[in-house]
Amino acid sequence: MRSRHDMAFDGLMVSVSGVRGRVGEALTPEVVATFAAAFGAWASRSGNRRVVVGRDSRVSGPMFTRIVHGALESVGCTVIDIGMAPTPTIQLAVEHHHAAGGLGITASHNPIEWNALKFIGPSGLFLSAAEGAEMRALLDTGIPRATWDQLGHIEQDDAAVSRHIAQVLALPWLDVAGIRAKRFRVALDCCHGAGSVIMPQLLTELGCEVYAINMEADGRFHRPPEPVAENLGELEALVRATGAHVGFATDPDVDRLALVLDDGRAPGEDYTLAFAARTVLRHRPGPVVTNLSTSKVVSDVAAEMGVPFQFAKVGEVNVALAMRDAGSTIGGEGNGGVILPEMHLGRDAPVGAALMLQLMLEENRPLSELVAARPRYVIVKDKLDRPDAALDAVYEALRGAFPDATADTQDGLRLDWPDRWVHLRPSGTEPIVRVIAEAPSDADARALIAQARAPLAALV
Repeated sequence: MRSRHDMAFDGLMVSVSGVRGRVGEALTPEVVATFAAAFGAWASRSGNRRVVVGRDSRVSGPMFTRIVHGALESVGCTVIDIGMAPTPTIQLAVEHHHAAGGLGITASHNPIEWNALKFIGPSGLFLSAAEGAEMRALLDTGIPRATWDQLGHIEQDDAAVSRHIAQVLALPWLDVAGIRAKRFRVALDCCHGAGSVIMPQLLTELGCEVYAINMEADGRFHRPPEPVAENLGELEALVRATGAHVGFATDPDVDRLALVLDDGRAPGEDYTLAFAARTVLRHRPGPVVTNLSTSKVVSDVAAEMGVPFQFAKVGEVNVALAMRDAGSTIGGEGNGGVILPEMHLGRDAPVGAALMLQLMLEENRPLSELVAARPRYVIVKDKLDRPDAALDAVYEALRGAFPDATADTQDGLRLDWPDRWVHLRPSGTEPIVRVIAEAPSDADARALIAQARAPLAALV
């Protein structure tokens, strides 16, 4: 039987990442106010009522910020507002203030018409599935409101971004002086997102010559904001025009970093984590954890460095918790999300950028040469509308069709062979089913996609 809040919030995407929807459709001011109040009541149940709030650059962000402030005040929370800031900056601010939690008003890489609430626990991690269910239960049982004399208030914190930059620069094995001496030329595309409030400053602190585009943080994305290779044509052209050593692209909330090589080519966002792991493992050998949709370029690095490697379910909090349990040194997601526990257990594009510059310093050769020296894989990402029927029959059909593959069922179905794999899973952020395959050639990867789509298409 469906709960009242399930029926009231039809059209929302509710996942470990938070609550997402199209503005003015599923995501209305009333919905945002209700979820924000429920989160504030849940987070402050221990008596700590401090909640950090930040947002990305989306057009609806200022409106939803005001609504979130009022909703949190209505349950007695002290709101610490950090303004426009990257999601990792919000997570770090929760830790800094020893807050009960944090709310990020951001739809990350989703298209321009979307916005969302990301729920952050007192540890700076996103809520686990169990914590999210506990919080949402208040939507059914009732949200306890504060009386007139117990209402919350708002405080401003204008130093959160500066602290974030300082923490990156203080990483013990980051050779800041060496990087500054190289005067790397860096092309930067922040896609009209919150990256403009942190990336230029960090790169300048590291002595880089920065050539930037799309820096107006107005949320008016002129292209799809996800930093995948097919969306980075402008940055590729900028790298070629300026002779940059590297190009960096961030998504609107700055937790993902994609690269453009010195030859003006975007190799795919999985290389961000692969290169980050290569850098960190030289200084801190230890286990590597990634999600199930990550390229073999990452597991190859772990194998070369002789360290353990394991998969986690898709979703930042799932990877972070698996990293914590494994004592992981480096990990993240193949979408350009680098998680460095020495900093915090969250995806962090500024950390990723610093790691790339450190690698360039240590290797003293172009990134294009590093990519050329790696085994060649082609990753193909596809998606279909999510069917109403359960996917179990699809998974069983695929396992039967590929009896020679190693199957992982912790998050959808991933089938592995020595030089290729395919992963099928329902998205937690969009009403689609993702089908991702990787193989030594584009034709081989697309053949895997086609075989995986066949039983799925029959349900759509």
